[in-house]
Amino acid sequence: MADNKCPGQDSQYWKPQDVIEVSCPGCQAVIEFFKDEPKRKCHSCKQEVFNPRVDFGCALWCPKAVECIGPARYKELLATAKKEPIQDRYKTKKELLILEMEKYFGQDQKRINHAKKVLGYAQQLLEKEKADPLVVIASSVLHDIGIHKAESKYKSAAGNYQEIEGPPIARSIMEKLQLKKDVIDEVCQIIAHHHSPGKVDTLNFRVLYDADWLVNLKDEFDTSDREKLDKTIEKVFLTESGRELARKVYL
Repeated sequence: MADNKCPGQDSQYWKPQDVIEVSCPGCQAVIEFFKDEPKRKCHSCKQEVFNPRVDFGCALWCPKAVECIGPARYKELLATAKKEPIQDRYKTKKELLILEMEKYFGQDQKRINHAKKVLGYAQQLLEKEKADPLVVIASSVLHDIGIHKAESKYKSAAGNYQEIEGPPIARSIMEKLQLKKDVIDEVCQIIAHHHSPGKVDTLNFRVLYDADWLVNLKDEFDTSDREKLDKTIEKVFLTESGRELARKVYL
């Protein structure tokens, strides 16, 4: 494909953020990676350092990847990806989803931080719950994606308005990233009910719901009354792992 190169792999189309700076774990020297470089030797201590952001490219999910970047580089990328823990097997899509979420929210750091906190708790719950990692990760990153549209259209960030406006925006993002239709449909269903427990009762929904409450609990309930809070946790959370983690965090 040398004469018909994918724009994602052509450096003339790259932006400054496509050059990634990483500190060497051995000597702390700054190492610069291009976005498609899986590893490089530190110029100072010669330690081999992996690029933690190499999966920002499309190589791990594009059907033309081998043809595009060559079998040797593809094999190296695949070997790097397989070293990830089981909960991070969808890291490529996870990072792309985060990137799209950040682009959509722009300067709204509050919403970006909230989504990342929910994602962090969701990944902890995935270590114990046998939910679908990709569905849970996508739902976590995109669950509040309709909040700006709700504020603009209804002058309110109320949950019921987020549930209306979020799914079309989430669908557009996931289709852009070429997620499978069944994943997109389920994530949109979760987003459409993420403030309405009971309407959807899948394990994927319950994990997302609990991860969201792990972030929101301190803002919605008095956390100083431990006995009352324990009863609230028992009532609000939908998974035992969620209750266990909530008690660990707040009690």
